[in-house]
Amino acid sequence: MPSHAPKPPAAPSPEAGGHGAPPTPDLLRVERDHLAASRTALRAMRHDVESLDISDVTGNWVNARVLAEQIDARIRALADLADTPLFFGRLDYLHAPGAAEAEGAEGENFYIGRRHVHDEHGSPMVIDWRAPVSQPFYRASRTEPMDVRLRRRFGYTGGELTAYEDEHLDDAAETQVSSRLLQAEIERPRVGPMRDIVATIQPEQDEIVRADMSGTVCVQGGPGTGKTAVGLHRVAYLLYAHRERLARTGTLVVGPNASFLRYIEQVLPALGELHVKQATVDGLVAHVPVRGTDQAATATLKGDARMALVLRNAVRSGIRMPTEPVMVVRGSRRWRVAAYELEEIVREMAARDIRYGAAREALPQRIAHLVLVRMEHAGEAPDDRVQDAVARNAAVKAAVKECWPAVDPKKLVLRLLSEPEFLASCADGVLTEEEQRLLLWEKPARGVASARWSAADAVLIDEAADLVQRTPSLGHVVLDEAQDLSPMQYRAVGRRCSTGSATVLGDLAQGTTPWATGAWREALEHLGKPEARVEELTRGFRVPREVIAYASRLLPAIAPGLAPATSVRESRGALSVRQVAPDALDAAVLAACRDSLEQEGSIGLIAADARLPELAAALAADGLPYLEPGEETSAQARLTLVPASLAKGLEYDYVVLDDPAAIVAGEPDTRTGLRRLYVCLTRPVSGLTVVHADPLPDALV
Repeated sequence: MPSHAPKPPAAPSPEAGGHGAPPTPDLLRVERDHLAASRTALRAMRHDVESLDISDVTGNWVNARVLAEQIDARIRALADLADTPLFFGRLDYLHAPGAAEAEGAEGENFYIGRRHVHDEHGSPMVIDWRAPVSQPFYRASRTEPMDVRLRRRFGYTGGELTAYEDEHLDDAAETQVSSRLLQAEIERPRVGPMRDIVATIQPEQDEIVRADMSGTVCVQGGPGTGKTAVGLHRVAYLLYAHRERLARTGTLVVGPNASFLRYIEQVLPALGELHVKQATVDGLVAHVPVRGTDQAATATLKGDARMALVLRNAVRSGIRMPTEPVMVVRGSRRWRVAAYELEEIVREMAARDIRYGAAREALPQRIAHLVLVRMEHAGEAPDDRVQDAVARNAAVKAAVKECWPAVDPKKLVLRLLSEPEFLASCADGVLTEEEQRLLLWEKPARGVASARWSAADAVLIDEAADLVQRTPSLGHVVLDEAQDLSPMQYRAVGRRCSTGSATVLGDLAQGTTPWATGAWREALEHLGKPEARVEELTRGFRVPREVIAYASRLLPAIAPGLAPATSVRESRGALSVRQVAPDALDAAVLAACRDSLEQEGSIGLIAADARLPELAAALAADGLPYLEPGEETSAQARLTLVPASLAKGLEYDYVVLDDPAAIVAGEPDTRTGLRRLYVCLTRPVSGLTVVHADPLPDALV
């Protein structure tokens, strides 16, 4: 795979892609000219949109406002990001007629980039990476060239094109070597929020990204395998392939916490997608303010799937069979519906698997229909307006209120957790008496406003709300770090994509909640997607081989049978383990941070949550500025102090890990603690320094 770079005045940086191969400055100049022309064309596309006159093209102010918002969004999507390469590759297709899989691609050259760019005549200058003609850039090989003659990768320094690398897929004699530009892009220092991987997507990742929208995909991926990035790029691909449908139904990315969402929030805008919502599970179910906490055993029970049946029983507990007839007076006539007829309707509605609220809304119409039948038998000719009037009759409304009362989800859950008799009646045969006592609040609240709701309570309210009124469904949901969800949380997310599809991302070895997922098939059942296919990513691109091998020593204890991730990256000296005396721990940690700051890129100091105040004081006393998770790094502040509980999903060029034993001890049990430690060990991109005073877990000795 020949690499080419111009003769620079000094040695090129690794990112520039210079490898000592014969330079071809003329060809490099041609590619730079195409880049400049493409940027000019993109500015022209943006100017064309900005200059549109929409003052007289709509019939009313509502349509005018909608159109204006669409144009503003289009203008933002056409922004030229100076530090982001407009294209990162090129495909030269074979000249033979019918050779290319994409129609019309025979003999053509296509530049592959983050968005489509065309010239003033409409001819493409850059092809969107999601287009069918771009697919061979990620999947073509010498054994399966996909009708591609040449694949070219470009190397950039800042926004300037500085190198290129060619791979002749039609030349069997060319020696196959790994791409240095690809390696340099993967290893580029992590400064700021998460970046897209659009230039480095691997074939196994691309298969998941381009999977059909009609099905749900679950991705089991070890640390550094790119599962989060794959999920985000899948959203971008689906918005490209099914834009009109998803524009109507919406898309959502669900992450584990706000810090994680801040970290990933720039990936989709960099790919030109600006309208994807992001939320945590707690944010999705925020029906009440969360001011309380549960013990681990109580939270686990509240997250148990059996609670769905308890809630269903509670919602329907108020249904009563009528004992009195309904008498409807219209004019001089009186129409009677007998109690047994009302009971038949109520029993039929109760037996049907429809929402409680929908049945309550249908019940007066069913009663009104019986009255209309009597009217017709008496020779009258009532229409729909008469039926609606009967349904609104006071006697009918009173009967509905008596036998099918309205349900407030918050008050229902409050009663369930406060009244032992009510809970016992709803949980009979579902929960044991001991489990019921575990659910009950020690101090019952006087009302919804005064209750100290927990996060698990909010999920119960969301379930009850859905039993009353269907939760609107989105077209596609990406659920990241899914291994930490309880069955009831899976149900809450599943309601948001009940008529759509989902991409589920996680790693069973990184489950750090007491209710963490044990098997994906079980989790997908709770999500409502039992037919989903499970894909596994085991090839790592982020964590150095030495580090992932060290962390994988914990796998037999935390996830028996799970295949360890392998890494394509070998970085000598990437791992350092230092044991110090207890009274020297803080000083050793600060020294390790200073050593890491001498390198380029971001640094994460990860420690047990209980250790953070002490380390924060030590950093301040030593004059080392630090950030909180989710804050953007800069040249002045590259060190982030990270509590172990928030490390999941984050990545740093260098990680200093403080006292692993304290991280393990900070969790409810040893297995969860070792899983938390596994997460923390696998956050670095370039190097890991472990500093400890207490003994390490046996597997790491």
